[in-house]
Amino acid sequence: MAVPADINPRIVDSLYGEALELAEALRARFGAERAGEGPALRLALSCEGLRATTRTMHCLAWLLNHRAFFAREISEFQLRRHGRLPAPVPSGELAALPADAARLVRTSERLYARVARLEAAWRRPDPLDPPSAIDRLRQRLAAR
Repeated sequence: MAVPADINPRIVDSLYGEALELAEALRARFGAERAGEGPALRLALSCEGLRATTRTMHCLAWLLNHRAFFAREISEFQLRRHGRLPAPVPSGELAALPADAARLVRTSERLYARVARLEAAWRRPDPLDPPSAIDRLRQRLAAR
């Protein structure tokens, strides 16, 4: 299957740079203890920080796999088998977070949504490709 026109190395590299910057901002904001934060706020910050960091790391892994594919370091088969974007990590209650922390969480959600749209486009079958042997077998079984 050919790579769709809407995914190219420049887009992947640009998103990779954004994801790296976001990961650093998340580390700086959620990785440091702040004086005067109560236990409830610390718990909320820890939970949302972990969710946002996980979401961002999933995006980084997906983008790294695609960079390796474009650099011909891995095959399309390897990318399709190991390069899936994991299911989204839902956010919790953002109202309990300070505005800067909530903004970072929303930024991680938007990044994930963009990468998920790219993956959906990349995984969409090309109508000009013939069906695989497994698809043909499934069609024959469904017809019976």
